[in-house]
Amino acid sequence: MSLMIRILSVTALASFALAGQAFAHAHLKNSAPGDKAAVASPSELDLTFTEEMNLKFSGLTVTGPDKGQVKLGEGMLEDGGKVLMVPVSDKLAPGSYTVDWHVLSTDGHKTEGNFTFTVKP
Repeated sequence: MSLMIRILSVTALASFALAGQAFAHAHLKNSAPGDKAAVASPSELDLTFTEEMNLKFSGLTVTGPDKGQVKLGEGMLEDGGKVLMVPVSDKLAPGSYTVDWHVLSTDGHKTEGNFTFTVKP
């Protein structure tokens, strides 16, 4: 019986350890503008992640309604390295925009994703 308890204990500990590693990735917590939001032309994009990021290997692109890439300023990290702030260089025309982001957390894990927002007329 004690062997079975030891095996179950080791299995449980291994499961918790692996789950902790999975949560170490920098996941998008929220963004401004938010996913599927209808907004006035934003002056910046703010993406908040669950972990600190490495700015050198993190960034985003924005594609506009004409499928062209939006001109962006230099990104910077805020709020302890968990917020990626990227200025929008020009006023955005009305329409739908897609944000494609990629980040490298300071622990070395890469994540990526995308979201959309609409600029109101």
